[in-house]
Amino acid sequence: MTTSTILWGIVAAVALYLLAMWIVYQIQEYFIFKPEKLPSSFQFKYTIPFTELFFNMEDGAIINGLLFPVQNSKGLVIYLHGNSKSIKGWSKYAKDFMQHGFDVVMVDYRGFGKSIGSRNERALKNDMQHVYQYLVQRYPESKIIIYGRSLGSGFAAKLASQNHPRMVILDAPYYSLSKVAERFLPFLPIPWILKYNVRTNAVIKYVRCPIRIIHGTKDRLIPISASEDLAAIMPSQTILYAIEGGGHNNLPSFPIYYEVLQKILDEALQVPYEKHLHRPELF
Repeated sequence: MTTSTILWGIVAAVALYLLAMWIVYQIQEYFIFKPEKLPSSFQFKYTIPFTELFFNMEDGAIINGLLFPVQNSKGLVIYLHGNSKSIKGWSKYAKDFMQHGFDVVMVDYRGFGKSIGSRNERALKNDMQHVYQYLVQRYPESKIIIYGRSLGSGFAAKLASQNHPRMVILDAPYYSLSKVAERFLPFLPIPWILKYNVRTNAVIKYVRCPIRIIHGTKDRLIPISASEDLAAIMPSQTILYAIEGGGHNNLPSFPIYYEVLQKILDEALQVPYEKHLHRPELF
């Protein structure tokens, strides 16, 4: 094999590697976000009372949400859903909290459902903060629980780090999105090309309320080790509940999940509430 052939082989390999980086950079949103989009004229229909919410953002984006109220409410659960569907599909989980006496608010991220606007990590985080500020005008923070499911767990942790909710519950959370991507693409420099890092590990250390984590032991997308590592960051205020045999998308099919959820919600009303002054800047 000649030197020329070797050099051309190296050039070709480098070119293919750079091409792979470029492709991943371009298509990553397809894998991170799998939204169900709804026309603005779509009408939600439920047999239980609900109110549709719209939040107008400074950059022209519109965030759509649903409020499911209960009589004699004990508080509010802000539910931040996963990376697929829209609140049209996720709303079926509102009953899991309503049956325990909590109002529920669910919102769609930009590009999901009826929510519109250019999407980036900072915009998504700012949207959730805007929604939170609206809700604290109607509910005392001492009665607010933030629940983040999968993709929403990173935004939930961020929201809890900036505010003073009663509790934050993380369902199948990730340490960071880059860690998730590195499991599937270990040969690429993921931190360099990932548009969305959502470093749950970086913000959870600023959370001052109780942290409760639920994770399946057979989760093949985000292994339970991610939750174990997160729990180790703030061990004094974190409890991890492992759902034996649970995967990433089937925890509601396990009766133990509902037992754990009831235990957490009951505890949320009993733990002392203290509003800390510490409030980190947005990052």
